[in-house]
Amino acid sequence: MPKHDFAHVTAWVFDLDNTLYAPEARLFDQVDIRITAQVMAATGLDEAAANHLRKEYWHRYGTTLAGLMAHHRVDPDLYLADVHDICLDTLSPDPALRAAITALPGRRVVHTNASAPYARRVLEARGLGGLFEAVFGVEHTGFRPKPLPEAHEAVLAAAAIRPEQAAMFEDDPRNLVAPHAFGMRTVHVAPEATPAPHVHHHTDDLAGFLTRLV
Repeated sequence: MPKHDFAHVTAWVFDLDNTLYAPEARLFDQVDIRITAQVMAATGLDEAAANHLRKEYWHRYGTTLAGLMAHHRVDPDLYLADVHDICLDTLSPDPALRAAITALPGRRVVHTNASAPYARRVLEARGLGGLFEAVFGVEHTGFRPKPLPEAHEAVLAAAAIRPEQAAMFEDDPRNLVAPHAFGMRTVHVAPEATPAPHVHHHTDDLAGFLTRLV
């Protein structure tokens, strides 16, 4: 991995879930149950049908919330407060990741499709509190989720980040399509690589990857 690929980067944008912690923490086991319950309440569907619709909306809109807002007028603030009311006991501080992020030259922000209060809870549980100048939740993008280009544009504008000088780290490769188109350096963070023209780099070890950039 050529270090010079990131020599121009002055802003580092990180996704949260399954990016700043490993998927093995399985937080979404809890979140998905709560989302399915929200779908059931909004639609009157039984659990199996609601679970199917949850996945369908996620694939079609980027988040289940976006689908529920479009078709069922769900209150996004109440929804986000409920689905993120989960236990974070499976998370633990990661001193190596904290040191690697701290050493990055330039600015650091989080952009998540979750809510900012939930994101801050996760960051604290991972020992990453205070490392980021801003944490942007889906509420900061008008509830427009990644992978919509408008979601990325809203965060870049709010943070005054020039995309050609930025890098994006994401576990979901479809959320890297727009950043790549904007001129950002893109990194897929996941146990297995998903080769795609909009993914510049892949890593299954974020701390190690970042350490090699400095």
